Amino acid sequence: MATKRRALGKGLSALIPESLEKEDFEKIQEIDIDLICPNPNQPRKIFEEDKLEELTASIKKYGVIQPIIVKKDGSVYTIIAGERRWRACKNANLKTIPSIVRDIENRNASEIALIENIQREDLNPIDEANAYEFIMERYGITQEQVATIVGKSRVYVTNIMRLNNLDTYVKDKIINNLITAGHGRALLSLDKDKQRSMTDIIIRDNLSVRDVEKLVRSTKKPGRKAKAKKDKYILHLEELLTDRFSSKVSIKSNKNKGKIEIEYHSNEDLNRILDLLKVED
Repeated sequence: MATKRRALGKGLSALIPESLEKEDFEKIQEIDIDLICPNPNQPRKIFEEDKLEELTASIKKYGVIQPIIVKKDGSVYTIIAGERRWRACKNANLKTIPSIVRDIENRNASEIALIENIQREDLNPIDEANAYEFIMERYGITQEQVATIVGKSRVYVTNIMRLNNLDTYVKDKIINNLITAGHGRALLSLDKDKQRSMTDIIIRDNLSVRDVEKLVRSTKKPGRKAKAKKDKYILHLEELLTDRFSSKVSIKSNKNKGKIEIEYHSNEDLNRILDLLKVED
């Protein structure tokens, strides 16, 4: 008896009825690996080398467990689903790869490639956002239709696509798992320069999403522009001290007296500043 599969998006269920799966697997054929090329519309752009090496080692030992899906384009084949397996097979120096050839429309090919990766949770949030944007622009469909295709809520798709508005520096940190998509969404209301500086603080201080949300709200409180009215010398000193401590420093003066405030965002950050001040317990 076949193992029950995870629930798929309605778009894929319509494209690949369960009754056709057995017939598909009876049509598996070995195709010359050099006659197969990647899908230019593949939603996943990042292939982690360590995972690819693990898959290559597994294929060398056990062979290819699941065939890839391709469509015929003239004398060659384009991958619909399974590019990572194909890459691993090339790394393992295999001559052929088990494949299922499907005759489907370009839009359906993009849907299958997109859904296969999302269902397997292989896409990082930025690639997922780019994939949704691509399929919407390419085929003129709405976020709601994308949500139906991938079997997710409209709100989920909307929130993921908002990540496309982030600065590329921030996106890179999400792709490399240095910050999360939740951190990214918390930064969306900031300008690009502040997104970058805040991202560095998140990584340095290991801030939670909740910490970042509070920090962003604090930077947007009314009265921030009061700084522009300060004496130029005081502003210069604030900049020097901010660079010195890698934290925001404010100097509040009233005639011949005042105070200096140094912001910190965690106990670790406070200890770092104390070390710079040479303050001991």
